[in-house]
Amino acid sequence: MPHSIRHLRIVRPRRAYSRWAANQTFEDYALRFTAHCARTATPMRAALTALGSISFLALEAMGGTLTLAFGFANTAAAIAFVTLVIFCVSLPLCVSAARAGLDIDLLTRGCGFGYIGSTITSLLYASFTFIFFGLEAAILAGTLRSLLGVPLWLAYLLCAVVVIPLVMWGITFIARFQIATQPIWFALNFIPLAVLIGAQYPQLATWTQFGGLLGQTDHLNPIAIGSAASLIIVLICQSAEQIDFLRFLPSPTPHNRKQWWIALVLGGPGWVILDAFKLLAGSFLAWLLLQSGFSATQAEQPGLMYYYAWRTFTSAPLAVLLTVALVALAQIKVNITNAYAGSLAWSNFFSRLTHTHPGRVFYVIFNVTISFLLMEAGLVSTIESGIIVYGVLACAWIGAILGDIILCRPLGLRPPSVEFKRALLPDFNCVGLGAWAISACLGILAYCGFLGGLAAAYAPFLTLFTACLTAPVLAWLTGAFLPNATTY
Repeated sequence: MPHSIRHLRIVRPRRAYSRWAANQTFEDYALRFTAHCARTATPMRAALTALGSISFLALEAMGGTLTLAFGFANTAAAIAFVTLVIFCVSLPLCVSAARAGLDIDLLTRGCGFGYIGSTITSLLYASFTFIFFGLEAAILAGTLRSLLGVPLWLAYLLCAVVVIPLVMWGITFIARFQIATQPIWFALNFIPLAVLIGAQYPQLATWTQFGGLLGQTDHLNPIAIGSAASLIIVLICQSAEQIDFLRFLPSPTPHNRKQWWIALVLGGPGWVILDAFKLLAGSFLAWLLLQSGFSATQAEQPGLMYYYAWRTFTSAPLAVLLTVALVALAQIKVNITNAYAGSLAWSNFFSRLTHTHPGRVFYVIFNVTISFLLMEAGLVSTIESGIIVYGVLACAWIGAILGDIILCRPLGLRPPSVEFKRALLPDFNCVGLGAWAISACLGILAYCGFLGGLAAAYAPFLTLFTACLTAPVLAWLTGAFLPNATTY
C-alpha cells in the first residue's frame, strides 16, 4: 500500500459556529445533551417552567368550536379519550428524556431515526411551533382589534416582536418569567370562570344536554367522538415542548426521588389534564355566548368569551382592561414556549444540513418571522383545515418513539440507554423512519376514507397504534440496533 494512502485520514464535516453561538446563556445546549452543571434548578421549578405552556387560549377556542359542531356529550367524551391517550403516551417519553437530559431531537435520533433521519421530525416539530405561535398570536391580535381598535397588521407585529427579547436569554430568564406570571395568569383566567359558573349553576344541566349546531343529539356518536378527538390529538406535539423544558430537571437521587417524580408528572404528561379543563371551559363559554344571542363565529373567540365572563360582574372599561391583560399574558407565556422550542428544532435541523450554526437566537427570530408572515398573509385559517393530516404525521413520529421505549428496550431489541451520540448512530435508521413512513401512509389512507368511515374518524389514533407496533417489528427484522449498525 502506498505511503500516501496509508496516512490518508477521513475527516468528518465540522460545524462552523458564530461567536453568538458560543454564549451558553443564549444556547441552552441547543445541539447537545443538557450538562449536569446546567440542571441545577429544583424539580418543582423546572416543572413550573414547563407548565407555562398551559396558558394557551387556543384550547378554549377548540373546545368551543367542537361543542358547537358535535355537542357537549361527544366533545366531552373526545376530551376524556385524548387526555388519557396523551397522558399514557407522554409519560414514558418524558421519563426517558428527563433522566438523560435530552431534548426531543436527541431523544428522536436515539430512538430509531438516526442522526440525519431525525431532521424530518425536526422539521415537523418546528412546523408545530410556528403554526401554533401564529394561532396564539392571532387570538391576541383579534382581541386587540375588537376591544381596543388596534389595526390588525400592527397587532400581528406587536404579538410577534414582544416575544423575541423574552426568549433570547434562554431558560434562566424564561423560568423566572413563567413562574412570576403564573399566579397572575391563574387569577385572570379562573376568577371570572368561577364567578360565572356560580351564577349559571342552575343552567349547567342545559349545557351538558346541548347537541350542537350540526343536528347532533346529546347521545354519544362514535364517529362524532372520533372526529372531535382527531382534531384535539394534534396537541400531542405539546409533549415534545414539555420535554425540551424537562431536560433541565436535576438527576433523580434517593433524596429527591419523590419530588422528582411529582415534578415530572406535573410538568410532563400532567399538562394535558390541566388543559382538559380549559377545553371544557371553552365549551361552556361558547355555549353561554350562543345562548346570549352571539353568533357561532363570535362564540368561538376566546377574547370575547372572557370579556363576557368579566362583564357579568364588572364595568365595561374594567372588563376590557382585564380581558386584554389575560389574553396578552396568556399568549405571551405560551408563545415563549413555542418560540424557544422552535429555536431548538430549527437549530438541529439546519446544523445537520448546512454544518453551520449561527446561534439559537438567530432561529428564535427566524421562527417568529415565519409566524408573522403566516399571520399577515392570512394563512393561519388555511392551515387549520389540514390540521388532522398534520396530526397523523405527528402521531406517526411520537408512536415510533413510544414503540422504541416501551417495546424495543424491554424486548432487548436495542441498548438499555438511549444512544444519541453522532459517532454511534447510523445516518438513517430504518426502525423509526420505517415505522413513521408506514404508519403515516396508513393514517392518510384512512383519513381519506379508503378504510371506512370509522377508520377515517380515528385516523391519527390508528397511526399512533401502528407506529408503536411497527417499530419493534422492524428492529427485529433488520437488527438495526445491533452494535454493527453504527457502520451504516
